[in-house]
Amino acid sequence: MKQVGILYHPGLQKARDVASKLQELLSARGVSSWQCSAWEEDEAKHQVAGSDLVLSIGGDGTILHAARISAPANVPILGINLGRLGFITELTSDEASSNLPRLLEGAGWIEERAMLEARLRDKSFHALNDAVVRSTAVRLINIKAEIDGEMLATYRADGVIIATATGSTGYSLAAGGPILHPQSREIILQPISCHLGLSHALVLPPQSIVDLKVASGDKAILSLDGQVDMPLSSEQNIRLKLSPYVARFLKIRQPKYFYSSLWQKLRGREQHEG
Repeated sequence: MKQVGILYHPGLQKARDVASKLQELLSARGVSSWQCSAWEEDEAKHQVAGSDLVLSIGGDGTILHAARISAPANVPILGINLGRLGFITELTSDEASSNLPRLLEGAGWIEERAMLEARLRDKSFHALNDAVVRSTAVRLINIKAEIDGEMLATYRADGVIIATATGSTGYSLAAGGPILHPQSREIILQPISCHLGLSHALVLPPQSIVDLKVASGDKAILSLDGQVDMPLSSEQNIRLKLSPYVARFLKIRQPKYFYSSLWQKLRGREQHEG
């Protein structure tokens, strides 16, 4: 590797400290690097081209930013966890320091994960976890859902989640959705607190196109990965499908890691929420 990008959580001093430490390690091995807050997505996108790897320092939230930055450039991400759960992150900061030299030499394997594309008016946006259409107030809204041009249902609910396999262990799971293997390309459609209509989640094939439209008079927003919010106008259509981009993650654990770590992480989340 000749160039490595470092994206860090701007609100964590430890993330800045780890970023500086790893930059020194890279420099000592003759690898050029750059640093940027993961929250400054537009600035980081200008720097990511030509990089061989991006280090994401923070937690899963930082990785969501990193994925939207890195996926269009097809640059893999190594997640370094400073948070509590770390469903997507791969290493602790200490593990990163000790393993980085051999990773720079080509150790590890690449895991590809599906992303979503949300088309709003004439613009496209991308998300790793989910796209959520939800009410802006404490009230139910009516959301018309079509799949591949065919009417499915009009949900009367707090909102509707469209999630990837990666997002299946996030908001979708909290709303009662299924867990998918990380490398699955299926799409989850999960209503939130549905009052009338089809209340169960649907698992859709990868080629599916989902259109969501909020009823006239209802106020809603489109939220991508819980980080990017866009207001929706009356009866505005949102088209959702798999993105042409994939998030690529550098891994050192065995490919079966997901099963061995799933219960431990879900149990940790329950203890944290308790």
